[in-house]
Amino acid sequence: MQKDITLGVIVGNRDFFPDALISEGRQDILEVLAERNITPIILDEDATKLGAVETWQNAKKCADLFRQHRDEIDGILVCLPNFGDEKGVAETIKLSGLNVPILVQAYPDDLNELIPSRRRDAFCGKISVCNNLYQYGYDYTVTKLHTVHPRSDSFKADLDKFVGICRVVKGLRNARLGAIGARPNAFNTTRYSEKLLQSVGMSVQTIDLSEVFGPARKLADDDARVKERIDRIMSYVKTEGVPSASLLKMAKIGVIIDDWMQSLDITASAIQCWDSLQTNYGVNVCTLMSMMSEQLLPSACEVDITGVVSMYALQLASGTPSALVDWNNNYGDDPNKCVLFHCGNWARSFFPEDDFVMEYAPILGSTLGDENTYGVVSGRTPSGPFSYARVTTDDRNGVIKAYVGDGMFIDDPMETFGSRALVEVPDLQTLLRYICKNGFEHHAAMNASHSAAVLEEALSTYFGWDVYHHI
Repeated sequence: MQKDITLGVIVGNRDFFPDALISEGRQDILEVLAERNITPIILDEDATKLGAVETWQNAKKCADLFRQHRDEIDGILVCLPNFGDEKGVAETIKLSGLNVPILVQAYPDDLNELIPSRRRDAFCGKISVCNNLYQYGYDYTVTKLHTVHPRSDSFKADLDKFVGICRVVKGLRNARLGAIGARPNAFNTTRYSEKLLQSVGMSVQTIDLSEVFGPARKLADDDARVKERIDRIMSYVKTEGVPSASLLKMAKIGVIIDDWMQSLDITASAIQCWDSLQTNYGVNVCTLMSMMSEQLLPSACEVDITGVVSMYALQLASGTPSALVDWNNNYGDDPNKCVLFHCGNWARSFFPEDDFVMEYAPILGSTLGDENTYGVVSGRTPSGPFSYARVTTDDRNGVIKAYVGDGMFIDDPMETFGSRALVEVPDLQTLLRYICKNGFEHHAAMNASHSAAVLEEALSTYFGWDVYHHI
């Protein structure tokens, strides 16, 4: 599961404002962070005046504390109980050397307390702090409301969103992506630039399918790891009617893929499928990919590396598994509904427990033989929230770009096979025109959440990508 978040906290102060405001603000922030299991790295109250940052000396102390915890800190929260000191905040971040997302919060004034003993002026101070962050070249996030109390629902929503942003930024900057096999020759749509991904911290590790098939065939049928993997598969999905020989093949290849991924600390993977696995090994690995995605190790089809980046980004934003899908079918003449489909590698979380079974792949089976295509998982996703995203490397222009949006899974009648969902997206036709006109792939990532706003902020602000947020 995803780890808890740690935030470096800077409480800004200006000396001629009341001390009580700082003490109250510090307590508010710490209590809200505790409620959400967020670990704060913050100056002790006696380290500086009230544990706040105002002077150059304060900035050095806070920066030193942050440097001591640099490997733990996922983001920085700037709290302004009063106007704050714009230089103190910016210089703390500069001296810390941290390159993490920054959230700036400012307290609202009470109209009944615009008096010297309670006046804050954080409304104004936030603008000055942000101006300095901009001058220093730092990317930062602001709350939905310009001034907001930390105990309010609005700020808690801001904080939850920021936690997702921190996860996306840290996760993608350190992603190690596994490309298992060559891109299927017929799938130009899944081409991508390793160098563009590397430019933002994502590295691609490769392995040929021969390096998987060979060791898998050498594993003994009674190998303890093989038997354990068969047990895991059978406890994960209903396997009635699936030949035992197919389960054995799945288990063996699963052991080898796991060993390779663990040896290289692979974060997410994309596997060649159509149709080398079926032709040369006689099985589909969709169930193994489903199991990995369920364990928050997302796995995509057709060596779609930027597809699995999209899956991973949504997973990081929401904390829940993602799946790779085709924008696949219209739904009658309804312009805002469509069918999402894949042969069947979606995580179990997308399905009701009684509607999740292993089968053969009827489309592949029609040409390759049903007996060579066992391993897909089949079921339909029930109604609920739905987010979609696609990251791609636009090699013609030398940039990475993306689109994101929210919709709903719906339960309208639909009879088909495989891993499937029916979705409703506002003004879907405009989105589809955008996808086509801007050279995006037919694959997209989906997640059972509403996470588009998190991804838009993370990808546009902290990576500088061109992000289309379909609303």
